[in-house]
Amino acid sequence: MKDKDIKEYKKPSQEEIKEKLNEIQYKVTQENGTEPPFRNEFWDHFEEGIYVDIVTGEPLFSSLDKFDSSCGWPSFTKPLEKKNIKEKADFSFNMHRIEVRSSQGKSHLGHVFTDGPLDKGGLRYCINSASLRFIPKSKLAEEGYGEYLNLFK
Repeated sequence: MKDKDIKEYKKPSQEEIKEKLNEIQYKVTQENGTEPPFRNEFWDHFEEGIYVDIVTGEPLFSSLDKFDSSCGWPSFTKPLEKKNIKEKADFSFNMHRIEVRSSQGKSHLGHVFTDGPLDKGGLRYCINSASLRFIPKSKLAEEGYGEYLNLFK
């Protein structure tokens, strides 16, 4: 897909976001929160499809890159499209981590660590389920993500 063909995923107003999201989704995406491990929607979900930013719909991760890291949150070896992810230094809680945000929505997603599977690049994108919406393979075209169907052939 060429850059000129890239869809724009506009961030809604704060009022629209508050109406759209539940409490934990808002806390995670807008206030840099973290949901509890092993008690979130996608930590053990492995159906074929893609995960998008719950705020804007930006395509973020594929089920093909998801793995069980035993950390209690969804973990991915890489983003679906690097341009839809922004990384920045995070020094909160007296730690140095790399925070992951969606590019256009600027939603807080989670963090990226260097303890992922070595044979797949060594990264672990540890992402909050509350920041994601899952689109099953069977609904990709219907929901406007048909260009990703070829990943699952």
